[in-house]
Amino acid sequence: MIYPIYIYGSSVLRNECVEVGREYPELNKLVSDMFDTMYASEGVGLAAPQIGKSLRMFVVDASPFGQYDPTAVNYKRVFINPEIIDESDEEVLMNEGCLSLPGLHEDVYRPEKIKIRYYDEHFALHEEELEGWPARAVQHEYDHIDGIVFTDRLAPLRKTLIRSKLNNMAKGKYEAAYRTKQTKK
Repeated sequence: MIYPIYIYGSSVLRNECVEVGREYPELNKLVSDMFDTMYASEGVGLAAPQIGKSLRMFVVDASPFGQYDPTAVNYKRVFINPEIIDESDEEVLMNEGCLSLPGLHEDVYRPEKIKIRYYDEHFALHEEELEGWPARAVQHEYDHIDGIVFTDRLAPLRKTLIRSKLNNMAKGKYEAAYRTKQTKK
């Protein structure tokens, strides 16, 4: 099933999400649907809140960036109840976009390296150190499960400069090449 993507201004994007239990019904179907939705929307990551579910889980497939970053080759993961347990002091500036903010791309500083602990779709526990595109994609999606969107990380002046775009988006004035949905706060 391809879910619609919830757009900026939808209250579900601002919720802190709840943990996913081992007994969550049809978890494998949800994981499969999240990957299908992400691919249909031409994304490299998708968090549960972006499809209207306030769950601490997201999927990432950074493989499209493999031509630029060898750490991204075949980097496809499911993250359930993740926790970033360490991050580097060194930050890097990279351009980001988001399926929930169609057409908007901005430069965002994030830690260059992170260490994350998470469960996969079989509830096997993993701990990974990430850098490059995988670290960027994981941090972006991790923000979603804490109710944060990437524009929250912009400098105050930059936020002011894009405020009208965000306000228009929240009012339904945007274009997307994929199914979307919007709920009011």
